[in-house]
Amino acid sequence: MQEDFRLIVDLVSVLAVAACGGLLASLVRQPVLLGYLIGGMIVGPAGLGLIKEIIQVETLAQFGVAFLLFALGVEFSFAQLKKVQAIALGGGGLQIALTIAVTVLVCGVTGAWGTLPAKGVFLGSILSLSSTAVVLKCLMERNETETPHGQVMLGILVVQDLALGLMIAVLPALHEPGEAIGVAVLTALLRIGLFAAGAVVAGIWLIPPLLRLLARTESRELFLLGVVALCLGIALLTEYLGLSIEMGAFVAGLMISEVEYADQTLTYVEPLRDIFASLFFAAIGMLIDPVFLWHNLELILGLVAIVFVGKFLIITPLVKLFRYPLKTALIAGLGLAQIGEFSFVLASEGQALGLVSRQIYLLILGTTAVTLVITPFVLRLVPFIFNFAETMPWLQPYLEEEQPRDISEELPSKDHVVVCGYGRVGKNLVKLLQQHQLPVVVIDQSERRIQQLRDANVSYVYGNCVSLHVLETAGVNHAKAMAIALPDPMSTRLCVKRALELCPELNLVVRANQDKDIEVLYQLGGREVVQPEFEASLEMASYLLTDVGLSPAVIQREMQQIRNNHYLALRPDRSASEVSRDLEQATLDLNRRWYPLPSGSPLIGMTLEEADMRYLTGASLMAIRRTNGVEIDYPDNQTKLLEGDRLLVVGADEELAALAEFALGKAVVPGEHSACQWMTVNTDSPVVNKTLTDLDIRQKYDVEVQAMRRDGKFIRSPEGNTELRVGDQILLCGSLSSLNHLQLLFSLNSPLPLG
Repeated sequence: MQEDFRLIVDLVSVLAVAACGGLLASLVRQPVLLGYLIGGMIVGPAGLGLIKEIIQVETLAQFGVAFLLFALGVEFSFAQLKKVQAIALGGGGLQIALTIAVTVLVCGVTGAWGTLPAKGVFLGSILSLSSTAVVLKCLMERNETETPHGQVMLGILVVQDLALGLMIAVLPALHEPGEAIGVAVLTALLRIGLFAAGAVVAGIWLIPPLLRLLARTESRELFLLGVVALCLGIALLTEYLGLSIEMGAFVAGLMISEVEYADQTLTYVEPLRDIFASLFFAAIGMLIDPVFLWHNLELILGLVAIVFVGKFLIITPLVKLFRYPLKTALIAGLGLAQIGEFSFVLASEGQALGLVSRQIYLLILGTTAVTLVITPFVLRLVPFIFNFAETMPWLQPYLEEEQPRDISEELPSKDHVVVCGYGRVGKNLVKLLQQHQLPVVVIDQSERRIQQLRDANVSYVYGNCVSLHVLETAGVNHAKAMAIALPDPMSTRLCVKRALELCPELNLVVRANQDKDIEVLYQLGGREVVQPEFEASLEMASYLLTDVGLSPAVIQREMQQIRNNHYLALRPDRSASEVSRDLEQATLDLNRRWYPLPSGSPLIGMTLEEADMRYLTGASLMAIRRTNGVEIDYPDNQTKLLEGDRLLVVGADEELAALAEFALGKAVVPGEHSACQWMTVNTDSPVVNKTLTDLDIRQKYDVEVQAMRRDGKFIRSPEGNTELRVGDQILLCGSLSSLNHLQLLFSLNSPLPLG
């Protein structure tokens, strides 16, 4: 077979097996990345041996990682890079240095590689690198690139990619005297400095005019061709300078990120990125020898454990050292604990230079391959690990919520609107609210956006809106309403849950990033869920229908009906299994549990509207599984609870425990002539500093104190000696007349006597 045609056959084979592997992995609910790796392993030389032109395929696969890094640069921008520059430069550099130092020390103590320190430096360099491609792919699949832990991991990975060029430059000098190593390091740093200076000049004066010229042609093909040529051209330049293709591609993306055509560039490049990325991961799979792995399984698994634990113990304290929350540090430590794909390049260079034997080279490849394969599973387990950790009382002090980093001088104390996220939607929302003289507090964790808020003289809280402390500082429990416009679905869900923990009656408007998020957010307690694409469709349809002569009142009524039905008329039809899978994925990051409804429970026969479980216990019902196996996902308010039902509920452990007591009838269940109501202890209320025993609410008003919320914590059946503080919320259950009477007692300047 002709060589050119052979290469085409090999490429088709690799892409086909990657597609099949990814499809199979998706069907069994595993990361598609795993399918790509296994597919490459099957057709590679150690598998069926179907691929003949391995070097050419691997060369083309380099486009995949180049486009991955290019797209990351376009999305990342200099502003975001500046935001994590401390942890990226300081933490990333320290991580590399510490990993090399620890490896040299371990090799020296154990005598693993004789007396040559160069071998320890070489192995430490390999271990210090993490996988940009795998971590970035996992973060994109989970839409977590904008989260604090995502930004930290990507910042450190960028520094590691920059260091790769330095490592490659130093490798040949490891056998030489110290002076030669110093010269090699200085030469590499000089090249990096010259390239950085050139990149700044090009990014300011050359790239923007070029992109504007391409855009003026209004030709999608020319624009895409120009961008790809720019990306690969700069990548090849860095390779020629002795750095790395990956570094050049990332810098090319950073240059474009500051131009107004960044979003358009990303849209055009993404399909190419995805195709070549799958080719890249399949090419990595071709390097894996399953026979060698099997014969050395115990040794490789031991090495994998040492690598994961060692890197985790180095990275986690470093991130915490830079004043990030412990959760962020732990996720970053777990996410970066693997060995990177570029370690293959270093290992290959080391073998050629005689630094490692063939046996050691294969062990490095095997260990690296296994760490790459298990990384997606580790990141998937993170929510479960934290849910378990939060049930351990001795761990809770170490998992405290993030504190606000900065607060504007004057914050509204009550009846204001809290806006989470100051992106394009949040910015427009604040502008419209201010036009109606409504007090606004914005929560954001971007330094650039906080500076914009300072310049605009808008009240703000600088921090993560998922944190109870941050939400409390923003005055959520005294707010008139709250709007959540975050880019990250996980943060959006957690923010809804935490906000309602502070204020169960909060009027909450939430933006759904995808249509599959709509029902989840409603079930968690969103009063109104807005989906931007559907809203655009409704507004365009309203304009067109009005233009053709239909009554505006009729059109408005129809559009509102679609909104009231949660956009069901616009959502694509999906099977029950697809809905169930999305629900399972959406609740992964929440504390969830299947709870069997007890026999004889007073809730049996009640509708969800009558039971009102979320309001009374804080737990959200996501699904019901009947005794006949039928599963009702996202049940509506008219759904009845039946004997033998199993309920999928999410909430804090205290809330789930309260639900269990509620279902057993140990707490008051609202009936025809009774109700339950949350009451807030206000500043001048006469109940402040009084204990529940002093108030004797049960005896005087025949009202039960069911629960209390304090500092975002749910306390069921509070003790009689509990002293009430300002901001406490008390759940009272009794007759409507008694509750109305008590409402005056908890209000300001109550005229009612306490004794």
